[in-house]
Amino acid sequence: MTKQIYISILFLLIVACTQQPKKEQKNQKPNIVIVFTDDQGYQDLGCFGSPDIKTPNLDKMAKEGLVLTDFYAAQAVCSASRAGLLTGCYPNRVGVHNALMPDAKVGLSPEETTLAEMLKANGYKTAIFGKWHLGDNPKFMPNNQGFDEYFGIPYSGDMWPYHPQQGTVFHFGPLELYENEKVIDTLTDQSMLTTQITERSIDFIKKNKNNPFFLYVAHPQPHVPLYVSDKFKGKSERGLYGDVIMEIDWSVGQIIKTLKELGIEKNTLVIFTSDNGPWLSYGDHAGSAYPLREGKGTTWEGGQREPTVVYFPGKINKGSVISTAMMNIDILPTIAEITNSKLPPKKIDGKSLWKIWKGETLESPHEAYFYYYRVNELQAVRYKKWKLYFPHTYRTLNGRPGGKNGFPAPYDYVKINKIELYDLSNDIGEIKNVADKYPKVVDKIKQLADEMREKLGDSLYGIKGTENRQVGRID
Repeated sequence: MTKQIYISILFLLIVACTQQPKKEQKNQKPNIVIVFTDDQGYQDLGCFGSPDIKTPNLDKMAKEGLVLTDFYAAQAVCSASRAGLLTGCYPNRVGVHNALMPDAKVGLSPEETTLAEMLKANGYKTAIFGKWHLGDNPKFMPNNQGFDEYFGIPYSGDMWPYHPQQGTVFHFGPLELYENEKVIDTLTDQSMLTTQITERSIDFIKKNKNNPFFLYVAHPQPHVPLYVSDKFKGKSERGLYGDVIMEIDWSVGQIIKTLKELGIEKNTLVIFTSDNGPWLSYGDHAGSAYPLREGKGTTWEGGQREPTVVYFPGKINKGSVISTAMMNIDILPTIAEITNSKLPPKKIDGKSLWKIWKGETLESPHEAYFYYYRVNELQAVRYKKWKLYFPHTYRTLNGRPGGKNGFPAPYDYVKINKIELYDLSNDIGEIKNVADKYPKVVDKIKQLADEMREKLGDSLYGIKGTENRQVGRID
């Protein structure tokens, strides 16, 4: 071998070695983006059948990703649903019930491991832009729950004096806008908040394009009061509510566009879903749960089944529609598997969905699928294609239209007096009670419910659970 050939080979080996880190860069841990809207109806996306709201970005995301038709919130109300998403637990397990009010003396316990804390321990940069709503005391706020960055509001946008209902319901001070642990503004107009959240999200992605990141985009809209920027005002066929959804769709499109421009879209999992169903009493300022029954605040399908899209180019079968039952408590363990992160040390209720999303199976990892609590009442259980309801009281408009122009219509309160069973595979609208026809199914679900009552309790039966953990409290 001549000296010249030897030098040439040595040079090629050196080049190959110096290029190796770039290969590792491409194979870094996947980024995670969760877009979580507020009070959005099941039908409020084009890909979920909306007749009058255009959502081209989410529709494209659905064509290139997964549509999950049977995806549920952990509870049909703000704070509890968010607790389920971030901890992988039924909200009752971690003591978070209903919607926490401003100046609440409780919040998500810092002893719980959040999705942000799990990923941060695995080298991720973390951020939440939008609505927190898991306790507004500094002890419970995002920067003490695993998030490096926070920009947004601490609770719902109606918990302030400019809401039409403030004279009879809410009596709180101005809505505070936070940046990390500091209040940077008080909002009397939220029309630019969706845009600000989007801009912050894009900046965070650009800043962290070379390291793994977790971005939680928790839009306060379309929860009343509705606000939209001038660029979408009057653009939809569905009035102000449709304008708001169009701006959220634009926001998702901006995030996807940024991922593509930076060349990291194939290494980023994006999940779009909502915290609960539409607040039907607000009528033309609320979404549509069609063809589901009822809405927010109930355990009927319209309260907890959410429009959900998953996007992960090259990692999942694009254009798939999956009807396996899933819940937002499953997101944490799914992301743990995808990112090879360590699960929380305390018991969680969610199971990884990764095999389903990859197309390896359609079987749920849960035996009973899901238990539907309202506050601390176990009101319903889904088992395979069946959903059983126990006697309880729920709110309904009883077929009446909701309110107009931001004012709600009053609810009626109706009691279910005996067990009801529905076959969701044939009766998505929960119209035909078939409990009398399938006594063995009823008995099986009752047995499963009894087992869960012993663990997490049930105030309908006066049972205290043995596995409930304490909510965070201010001394």
